[in-house]
Amino acid sequence: MVFVAEPVARLVEALSKLPGIGPKSAHRLTYHILDSPDEEARALAEAIVALKEKIRLCSTCFNVTDCDPCVICRDSERDSSRVCVVERPSDIVPLERTGKYKGLYHVLHGSISPAQGIGSEQLKVRELLTRLENGAVKEVILATNPNLEGEATAMYLRRVVTSPDIRVSRLARGLPFGAELEYADDMTLSQAIEGRQEF
Repeated sequence: MVFVAEPVARLVEALSKLPGIGPKSAHRLTYHILDSPDEEARALAEAIVALKEKIRLCSTCFNVTDCDPCVICRDSERDSSRVCVVERPSDIVPLERTGKYKGLYHVLHGSISPAQGIGSEQLKVRELLTRLENGAVKEVILATNPNLEGEATAMYLRRVVTSPDIRVSRLARGLPFGAELEYADDMTLSQAIEGRQEF
C-alpha cells in the first residue's frame, strides 16, 4: 500500500469531486498546488472561501451575484421586455459572450427530471411567473439545454406561460441535441439566438 500524507489525500479527494476532474487530474492539481509558492496557494484558498461567503442569488433573476440586484438586472440599457430563461447561472456567460442578446435573464437552477425527483416545484418557475405578471415582459426566450430534461422543462414552461401578450420563443436548433449551452461555441449560440422561433 502506497503511503500518501493525509492532507494530500484529502485534497485529491476534494478535487476529484469537481466536474471533469478525475483521480489523475486531481493528483496532478494537488501536486501543482503543493509545488506552488505559499502566496499562490493561499490566494486560491481565499478565492474559494470568498466565493462561498460573498456570492448570493439576485432577488430578481436568480443569477449568482455579489450585489442585489445583479449587474445585468440593474443595467438600464438592457431590453427589459425580453427575458431569457436558462437552467444554470453558467449558461448566461456564453450567451453574453455572443453580444447578440441585450435583454434580461431568469435562472431556473435546474431542469425538470422525474428520474432524479426534480419537478417544477424545485425550480424558480413560480418566481418567473411572478415576474411576468406586471405586463412589462413581451417575450420569454426558452434557452434550456437541448436534451430530454431541457426539452421537458421548455414544454412545461410553454404550458404555464399563458398570457396572450407574451411571445414564447425557443433558441433555434443550431444547438445539437444533448449538448450543453456552457460548451457551445459563440457562432452557434449567436445563430441560435437570432434564429429563435415561436414555441
